[in-house]
Amino acid sequence: MLTIAIDTTCLTSQPSGIGLYVYNLVHALYSLQASQNFQLRTIRQTRLKNIFKRDVDQLDYLNLNIPVSTIPIPVSVINTLVKFPNPLIPYYEQFLGSPNIVHGTDYFVYPCAKSLNIMSLHDLTFIKYPSFTNFIVRTYTSRIQQSLKWTDLVITISENTKKDIINYLNIPEEKVYVTPLASRYNASSFTLELSEKLAKSKLYDFSKPYLLFVSTIEPRKNINTLITAFNYLKETYKIAHQLILIGKKGWSYEPIFAAIKNSPWRNEIHHLDYLSDDLVAFFYSKADVFVYPSYYEGFGMPVLEAMTLGAPVVTSNSSSIPEVTGDAAILIDPNEPMQLAEAILQVISDSQLRQELIAQGKERAKLFSWEKTAKLTLEAYRSIV
Repeated sequence: MLTIAIDTTCLTSQPSGIGLYVYNLVHALYSLQASQNFQLRTIRQTRLKNIFKRDVDQLDYLNLNIPVSTIPIPVSVINTLVKFPNPLIPYYEQFLGSPNIVHGTDYFVYPCAKSLNIMSLHDLTFIKYPSFTNFIVRTYTSRIQQSLKWTDLVITISENTKKDIINYLNIPEEKVYVTPLASRYNASSFTLELSEKLAKSKLYDFSKPYLLFVSTIEPRKNINTLITAFNYLKETYKIAHQLILIGKKGWSYEPIFAAIKNSPWRNEIHHLDYLSDDLVAFFYSKADVFVYPSYYEGFGMPVLEAMTLGAPVVTSNSSSIPEVTGDAAILIDPNEPMQLAEAILQVISDSQLRQELIAQGKERAKLFSWEKTAKLTLEAYRSIV
C-alpha cells in the first residue's frame, strides 16, 4: 500500500494561506484513503520555544485519527541545516518511518534517501518581487535551490506559477505538477440561525454598505491602491460605502496603516484583523463588492471564496488570478487606481451587473473543490512511484 507523509508544520490555530491549503488537502486526502488504497500520516517540526521548554510535542490542529511524526529540530534553523543534508538523512528518517512519499508543503522537503520527495511551491514572490517580502521569505530561494537537489517532483497551484517555476528555477516542465486550490467554504455554509447571530456581531454595523478585502496585510496585496481608489470614490462620488480590511498584519504594513491614518475618510476604513471562518464568510456574503487588487498571486484563494459566497469581484488581471475568475469578475490593472475605482463604481451603480457577477461567480466556483485538489495531488504522487 502506498504510504504518504505530509508536512503540516505550517498549521497553526489561525491558519491562512499555506495553512489553509495544508489543512484542507489533508482532510480531503484522509477521506480518500479507503477508496484509493493509500495510507496517510503527517510530519511536524517543533518550534524553538518548545525546545527551550524541553517539550518537543506540538498541538495537532487537524483533529484526525492519523499518525503524527514530530521532528525535534526547530523550524527557525532549517535554512542552515539544509546546507548539510547528508549527515541529517538518517536523523530525519528515524522519525518518518520510510514512507513511499514525503510531501514538503511549505517551500522545503526533507532529504530522505528511502522515500520519494515532493515539494510544494506556492508562488515565487521572493524572486519576482523581493521588495514585497520580508527577510525570512527572501531566504526561500537558497532553501528551495538546495531542496531541489533531492526533490523528485514539484507541486504548484496554478499554471501561471508553473511557468514561473520553470522559467526562474530552471526546472523541467515534466517535473512540475499543477493542483489548483479550492474555497474553504461552500455555498450552503450558513444556516439562517447562524446568519442572524453573526449579523448581531458588534464588529460592524451591517446596515452600512461596504467594500471588502480579505488577506494578510502586506505590500504584495496592493492595499494602498485600494485606499487611493476608495478616497477618490468618497470624494468624487460621495459613495455611502465603508471599506473593510480583514486579515492579520504580515510585514512592511506600516505604509498601509499610514495611508489609512492620512485618509480624510479614515473613520470609514476598518481593519478587523484575523476573524473566525464563520465571521469571514459572513462578511463575504454581505459585501457589495469584494476588491482584491493584488500584484501577484500563486492562486488567489480569497477571490474564489468571495465568488463562492456571492460577492461580486473586482480583482487584478495579473498572475494566476484570471485562471481562478475566468469571465466571472471585473479584471483591472493593479497599477491603475482610477481603473480600480471605476470598476468598483460600475458594480455598486449597476444592480443588474452586480447580480450577473454574483451568478457567474457562483457557477465558476463550482469548478473547484478540495476533493479535486486531493485527487490531482494523489495523481502527482503516483506519477513518480
